[in-house]
Amino acid sequence: MSTRSVLHAFTGYGIEFEYMIVDRQTLSVLPVADELLRRAAGACVAEVQRGKFGWSNELVLHLIELKNASPDPALEPLPAAFQAEIQAIDRRLESLGARLMPTAMHPWMDPLAETRLWPHDDAVIYQTYDRIFGCKAHGWANLQSMQLNLPFANDAEFARLHAAIRLVLPIIPALAASSPIVEGRSTGFLDFRMEAYRTHQVKIPSTIERVIPDTVTSRAEYRATILAPMYRDIAPFDPDGVLRHEWLNVRGAIPRFDRNAIEIRVIDVQECPQADLAIAAAVTAVVRAIYDAEWSPLSTQQAIGTDDLVSILHACIRDAEQAVINDAGYLRLLGFPDRQCKAGELWRHLIEATSLDSSAHWREPLRVMLERGPLARRILRAVGPDCSKARLQAVYRELCDCLEAGRMFVS
Repeated sequence: MSTRSVLHAFTGYGIEFEYMIVDRQTLSVLPVADELLRRAAGACVAEVQRGKFGWSNELVLHLIELKNASPDPALEPLPAAFQAEIQAIDRRLESLGARLMPTAMHPWMDPLAETRLWPHDDAVIYQTYDRIFGCKAHGWANLQSMQLNLPFANDAEFARLHAAIRLVLPIIPALAASSPIVEGRSTGFLDFRMEAYRTHQVKIPSTIERVIPDTVTSRAEYRATILAPMYRDIAPFDPDGVLRHEWLNVRGAIPRFDRNAIEIRVIDVQECPQADLAIAAAVTAVVRAIYDAEWSPLSTQQAIGTDDLVSILHACIRDAEQAVINDAGYLRLLGFPDRQCKAGELWRHLIEATSLDSSAHWREPLRVMLERGPLARRILRAVGPDCSKARLQAVYRELCDCLEAGRMFVS
């Protein structure tokens, strides 16, 4: 997401989707992102601009990123607009024997054998990542997310927004988990993408720490306490400074000071844009309520320990909406009246408290998520005890159809 002028909090939204490109028949990953972009642009490029939207490369050749190039003032028109772009991509992929697959992880990809890094343009960036961290692994080559960018205009807005997002991060997997199956088996985690993600850059711990960021109260403090140590620690591994950019920071929410926004990175991509944007709307509504101190003052929000939030995050990564939250202090910060609940109950409370349950745009996708569980739960229900390749192909083909048609996956 780029912006020409500084936006105040909640006046613009940047959305980025990552989708797998798979063989149209077998559904195995197909490394043709560069050919897709070449055919769309008529030249070898890393990005194609289509009006307000952009298609661009990512780390690996079986992945394509779709985004609104500039922030939109409202989320409501975006599902239909993104859906049109997905259908345009799928039409171009058809001639390559390919299609897009949703969900946050491919269910049988072998990243060690099948990973092909992007070889063009800024390939040195991806080669450097691979040399330092080893990118032929699930936390790198097999993960797809939706990234939500929320703007801030000054230090006061940054501090309030960072505090609010920090409180919401731990429970996002309870609503958004879509990655329960990896290498042809159920992993025991509803959000295995985040389980893999939380350690993928642990070789340089300061670049990720524990995913949940510590409290900071200003941009200068963030640069001094988070970015500066990260740049110092990577330097011996990257003497040419290839990775010395703020995007090396892979915490669950990262300030993008180059565009005055905080990017939320813990949302698994869903089965269709309507579902993705409903989650974005829910996360945004709760962040805004916290930002506006509807349930707790800023000082109390900033005082909660990172350890407490990390514990909730890990429970939601594993059990999603069934995770038990028994931190009464945390629940008070979110206006929940009881001392314990399941994460799904907390989301139901938050969605009702922010009136999203009465929104014509978001009511139905949120109803499916709250009543039938996050996509990961619905996938497991559809697959059942038979994790054979044939059964996985049948379920994930239906998910591909959902993405192409723009409908919810209900099981």
